[in-house]
Amino acid sequence: MSEHEDIVPAAVPAVESDRAQQEMPFAYIAGKAITQLPHDLYIPPDALEVFLEAFEGPLDLLLYLIKRQNIDILDIDVSMITEQYMAYVDLMESHQFELAAEYLVMAAMLAEIKSRMLLPRSSNDEEDEEDPRAQLIRRLQEYERYKKAAEDIDALPRLERDTFLAAAQIPQLERNTPDPVVELQEILAALAGALRRADMFEHHQVQRETLSTREKMAEILVRLSSERFVPLVSLLMREEGRLGVVVTFLAVMELIKDSLVDIVQSEPFAPIHIKARS
Repeated sequence: MSEHEDIVPAAVPAVESDRAQQEMPFAYIAGKAITQLPHDLYIPPDALEVFLEAFEGPLDLLLYLIKRQNIDILDIDVSMITEQYMAYVDLMESHQFELAAEYLVMAAMLAEIKSRMLLPRSSNDEEDEEDPRAQLIRRLQEYERYKKAAEDIDALPRLERDTFLAAAQIPQLERNTPDPVVELQEILAALAGALRRADMFEHHQVQRETLSTREKMAEILVRLSSERFVPLVSLLMREEGRLGVVVTFLAVMELIKDSLVDIVQSEPFAPIHIKARS
């Protein structure tokens, strides 16, 4: 296959793509696609003009002209600055923009400074007379400081522009922990365990100690008056032995029957606590 035969097939899709691109409409007028520019279309040269510089006063305009030429503010070429300033004023007047009076006052001041610098002066006058540009330079320096301070303040984060206050009300949470239901089998299992542990510490009793259920009930109530929850195991005294376990168990049952205390257990097989009813 020759080189010419290799090139021709590759050029065909390019031609078709250019033709398809030319047929794409660049505008729709009244629902009709426009693919070619009209020959009688005329756009005036001043149909669209954009002013990129916006100045806040004559000092701002002068400062812009000085910085654009990168010259020292203390060594102003009044003649050149005056020509550029007047060109901007003439441009604004030609486009029928209303000029503030301060722009015209500054123009007159520049013209006065320019004329004073053009007038010949003797050596004695040069020593006594102040530089005609001094007052304008002081005003420009002061304006530059205030403008820089305003830009620094504007760069700070501003409330309701860069930062926003957010507030949220804390929801009211009511946590009610229901008391667990204690089954009778669990109470009996706890009693059996307590009896087994009491047998481990059983000893010979020389004198029989008389235990009263009423007294044990009173002791339990006194104990609950100072503590909110009392473990059932802590009510069993080692010295009372097996009889003390039975009396304490009966005292607790009597208090539950009289609705003076409640039995509380956080989870299955957890320690049983006694709580006084409020």
